[in-house]
Amino acid sequence: MDFLQHGFIGMGTAVNVVLIILGSLAGMALGGRLSQRTAATVTDVLSLVVLVIGALSIRPLLQEPLNAAVGDGAALVVILLALVIGSLIGSVLRLEERMDDLGRWVRSRVGAEGDHHFIDGFVTATLVFCVGPLAILGALSDGLGRGSEQLLVKGVLDGFAAVAFASSLGMGVMLSAAAVALYQGTLTVVGALLGDVLPAAQIDALTVAGGVVLMALSIRLMGLKPMRVADMLPALVCAPLFVWFVQLAS
Repeated sequence: MDFLQHGFIGMGTAVNVVLIILGSLAGMALGGRLSQRTAATVTDVLSLVVLVIGALSIRPLLQEPLNAAVGDGAALVVILLALVIGSLIGSVLRLEERMDDLGRWVRSRVGAEGDHHFIDGFVTATLVFCVGPLAILGALSDGLGRGSEQLLVKGVLDGFAAVAFASSLGMGVMLSAAAVALYQGTLTVVGALLGDVLPAAQIDALTVAGGVVLMALSIRLMGLKPMRVADMLPALVCAPLFVWFVQLAS
């Protein structure tokens, strides 16, 4: 058990990637046996789970580190500004279109041009697996040598999510494992090289912004509104930066 928690630096991401691949394979095997109604129900349930995870991620808005850093009552304003400005930046950079283009490129490289759900599966799974706070905090913790426990928990969750996604969205979900490997692997290296990268208040701001992005993704998955979730991703950088600016100004 101690080895599973500590192991080697990078083990958490490696296990996470393997579980996504295994879950995707299981989902694709089940997909052909599920009726369209059943597949839609599974996707709806997963959408609700993503919504719950996003909602739980905004709890730091009410907690001490973030409020102490920016002042009582100002935390929500800081996050709102980060989301608005971050979304504007993402819109100017056309991140949503670039994510779709990346999905098309990956689809062409693996010879899956006939898979009409490939891009949705790749983009949706990549956002779900990479945006959550566990992806960031777990990878940094792994790099700092504090153990892989957070990423192991995330890996199990992602594995089950991959089963549900791949059962209706197919191979694109499995290919998102490559994005997870690159993203979390980079954060693990950052943690190993730089030590404690962000103070608690900035991590909380990033977590809250990530929670809102996940809730937006859930709304899109439910088909309620075609929200341009990828355009919101710069908010994950803006949120801790804005907290830092407020601390400098105070």
